[in-house]
Amino acid sequence: MVSLFIMLCLFCADPSVHAEMIKRTEVEPTGQVIWNIQTPKKIIALTFDDGPNPVYTPQILDLLKQYNGHATFFEIGYRMECYPSVVSRVVQEGHELGNHTMTHSYANRVTLERMQQDIMRAQLLIEKWQPNGPLYFRPPGGYIDQDLLEASHQQGYKIILWAWHQDPRDWASPGSDKIVDHVIKQAHNGDIVLLHDGGGDQSQTVEALKTILPSLQKQGYKFVTVSQLLKMTNH
Repeated sequence: MVSLFIMLCLFCADPSVHAEMIKRTEVEPTGQVIWNIQTPKKIIALTFDDGPNPVYTPQILDLLKQYNGHATFFEIGYRMECYPSVVSRVVQEGHELGNHTMTHSYANRVTLERMQQDIMRAQLLIEKWQPNGPLYFRPPGGYIDQDLLEASHQQGYKIILWAWHQDPRDWASPGSDKIVDHVIKQAHNGDIVLLHDGGGDQSQTVEALKTILPSLQKQGYKFVTVSQLLKMTNH
């Protein structure tokens, strides 16, 4: 299943593109890729991909503020250029930015050189709002091969994915009830949850958060950034 692996690419039109995606079991012992952490504390890191979005990101920020939560936003560079005021608000309200490439490039579709350029361009933008911040990279689709892993590590990045059981596929608009059911029923201490604030109509995600946040809060969970989460472990 896709959720069990950092995927294996079966087709690449360009033979120079690195096709073989490495498995979680191969890379997890290195600590270079993070899915979740082990902790007795009731903390969860909510993460949002593909933004910023001028409609949905502010609504998500409003809800996080209402429930005293913080999150990590893996932003796409060209969208940061389009909506700088939204990015500013993300940082001003105590959340953090992560790198999701400049153009949402997939590692199984482009060369390593192109991926590195996309990451670098996005990072230069992030540093405008978050100087000296953590170097977190989330590859679009979760695709990562050995060359990209090594290059990212050499440049100081930690690759942040998400807990196996915490991808409610909100981007596919399964219905807000299904998103709610998935996240709440699967919640564990130290989870990294994958959600989206961009890339399409994310109104279901916004609606789902109206239930997810208070429900998990009542169970004692706190919503933290990836940086806050990693302080609870050796990563």
